[in-house]
Amino acid sequence: MPRYDFRCRACGSTFEVSRPMAASDDPATCPDGHEDTVKLLSTVAMTGGAAAPRGGGGGGGGCCGGGCCG
Repeated sequence: MPRYDFRCRACGSTFEVSRPMAASDDPATCPDGHEDTVKLLSTVAMTGGAAAPRGGGGGGGGCCGGGCCG
């Protein structure tokens, strides 16, 4: 289930809420009971992926620039 970050405007605390994507825009109450909160924009970090292969040389510029076209 996705997690969404919120910040309380009353006390300044930041907290997470786990909820379905269909409820992502629903209001959230901070752990201290304040209702004046705002959903924060989150960033996605991708780690552990394979690096893009590097060409062995020559031309660059796509298929024909790399000399693979007949």
